[in-house]
Amino acid sequence: MVNGTQFWAFVASNLFTLLVGASLTYLSYAAHRRSNGRSFVYAALGFGVVTLGAFLAGIADQVLGVSRTAVLVIESTLTTAGFAVITYSVYVE
Repeated sequence: MVNGTQFWAFVASNLFTLLVGASLTYLSYAAHRRSNGRSFVYAALGFGVVTLGAFLAGIADQVLGVSRTAVLVIESTLTTAGFAVITYSVYVE
């Protein structure tokens, strides 16, 4: 069991990750709407997937009580998938 300080540090760091990730997702999508560039759509999708991974991992760990190993697998898988989409966004025209 985690003590109160560790719990709130975890919550605060995940909240910060969610806010920054949501901001990057929004800014990428807004850039797409301004320039109509396809690469920005993929960047927004990638940032969204990375952010979703962090969010779901926090929920799975703190709310659902999923094992830490499963939480790490969820987060790592979605982070990798998001980075793959972001990488693709660099190459798409």
